[in-house]
Amino acid sequence: MATIELKNLSHSYGSGLFKIKKKKKGQSEENGFAINDLNLRWEDGSANALLGPSGCGKTTLLNIISGLIHPTGGQILFNDNDVTRQTAEQRHIAQVFQFPVIYDSMDVYGNLAFPLRNDGWKEAEIKERVREIAATLELTDFLHSSVAKLTPADKQKICLGRGLVRPKIAAVLLDEPLTVIDPKQQWDLRRKLRLVQRQLKLTMIYVTHDQHEALTFADHVTVMSEGSVSQTGTPEELHSDPASPFVGFFIGSPGMNILDCTLQGEALDFGEFRLPLSPGLRARLAAHPGPFKYGIRPEAVEVSTERREGHQQFQLLTVEETGAYQILTLEAGRLRIKARVAELMAAREGTPAWVSFPEEFVKVFKDNRRIDK
Repeated sequence: MATIELKNLSHSYGSGLFKIKKKKKGQSEENGFAINDLNLRWEDGSANALLGPSGCGKTTLLNIISGLIHPTGGQILFNDNDVTRQTAEQRHIAQVFQFPVIYDSMDVYGNLAFPLRNDGWKEAEIKERVREIAATLELTDFLHSSVAKLTPADKQKICLGRGLVRPKIAAVLLDEPLTVIDPKQQWDLRRKLRLVQRQLKLTMIYVTHDQHEALTFADHVTVMSEGSVSQTGTPEELHSDPASPFVGFFIGSPGMNILDCTLQGEALDFGEFRLPLSPGLRARLAAHPGPFKYGIRPEAVEVSTERREGHQQFQLLTVEETGAYQILTLEAGRLRIKARVAELMAAREGTPAWVSFPEEFVKVFKDNRRIDK
């Protein structure tokens, strides 16, 4: 396994000489940068995820790491060795794609044995290694089965096994591997991937647009947007301390409420109402000329169906029942927020509600970054 480090990595699909410049909002990848001056490090044996919306550069980055694409600029280091210009074969990467890529003319055993036969292994050695990997992936009972009869989840296990069967691999890269998997089997396959990662101490990078997949699989998640890193952290850090409004809104179900506001004297002015501030938060914001973006998680919003001192009046627009809790949509003039409340709360659509925003759960952003001091 390897520690993987990316230094000042950039890539453009356009023609012409490379120039370091920011991709402008709305600019296409063909004329701009799919990856823009990116710096990342994944430790040996760690479980990681690349998370972001479609088109943010996740798959491009994965293909650059594997060697399928050579970057326009920057470096890729495996264990401090520069592999930027090495081929995919030279990097010893196992890559699993969205759709299973298997050999239909072979049984499961043949698929797993194929890379070793290409490398000139003796049949006795191949048999031992294949059975070892098959046992790890719970494929032993299918070794002599036709792959055509297997489920998509088992086919993805074969793809993973074909990469793992080679003893000296630097990392395992997974590009949205659950795309074609039945929802009922997704949890089981993700659990198996995590179990294998821990058991074999693999450096694994999992690409997905699904926050649930990323946060339940990885120890460290990198959130990407428009070819750049928005934030890297543990699932807990991304949820409790988002570095930007984008991360706050992208992480969470529902995402963080983000409201525009300005500092007016000792309070934040939202247009529809004003919120008094503690001296500490007021002093922090006073050092940064506004306007600001005010963020609070729906589960931190306090809602009452009875009038309360210091609470702001909203109108309750919708109530979504989830079984475990309710998601409320509330409106005050032009402002609209989400709140996550207990299932037993008596909330009725079309009625007034009084809302409070506990300051200890509030994040304030300026110029797309969180204000910490």
